[in-house]
Amino acid sequence: MLEQIRNNDFVDIISGRRSVRWYEEEVKIAQEELREIIQEASLAPSSANIQPWRVIVVASPEGKQKLRPLVQFNTRQNDTSAAMLVILGDTQSERYVEEIYDAAVEQGKMPKEVRDKQVSQIQSMFPHLSQEQKIEIAKIDASLFAMQLMLVARAHGYDTNPMAGFERDQVVGAFDLDAERYVPVMILSIGKAKEEGHESVRLPSERITFWR
Repeated sequence: MLEQIRNNDFVDIISGRRSVRWYEEEVKIAQEELREIIQEASLAPSSANIQPWRVIVVASPEGKQKLRPLVQFNTRQNDTSAAMLVILGDTQSERYVEEIYDAAVEQGKMPKEVRDKQVSQIQSMFPHLSQEQKIEIAKIDASLFAMQLMLVARAHGYDTNPMAGFERDQVVGAFDLDAERYVPVMILSIGKAKEEGHESVRLPSERITFWR
């Protein structure tokens, strides 16, 4: 992890990120490096550290063809990117709590008594949440992951574009996953820009902040 970082300039990474909609079609990203990008993005925070983000990596011609009719006006990203990353939220991510917390103990990152207390709290709380609450948690945490992935991708020398324009009611089932469990959050295209994204304007902090 962090072995293939090409750009470690934090200021450049956050200030130079652009939403890229047209990519160099001949530029591919090796599966090993995509795994590394996803792993590094997984350093993002999540509620109770249950990490509810999931990713469908659509990189094959067959997968791209299947996704194409579902991405509405975003077909150019689908056709030219190295991959389309469908970001999902897992509403049953508490299933992994013991695996995560046991690993934390094994790696010396958490005392066993803390693990036992936190696992007990999580397992007593999450089953009683409504589906709407689980979806909200999953979407918030998966969005944090997605933003981190965009920055990690830039550190690796690639460009991205977050997309909300796609058939949310179809995309999960199209790739043979449980649509009741996994909620679509966004799609990220990733590749090497053929046409740079436009620089955009941001509201000044005084316009978006309430001081009390």
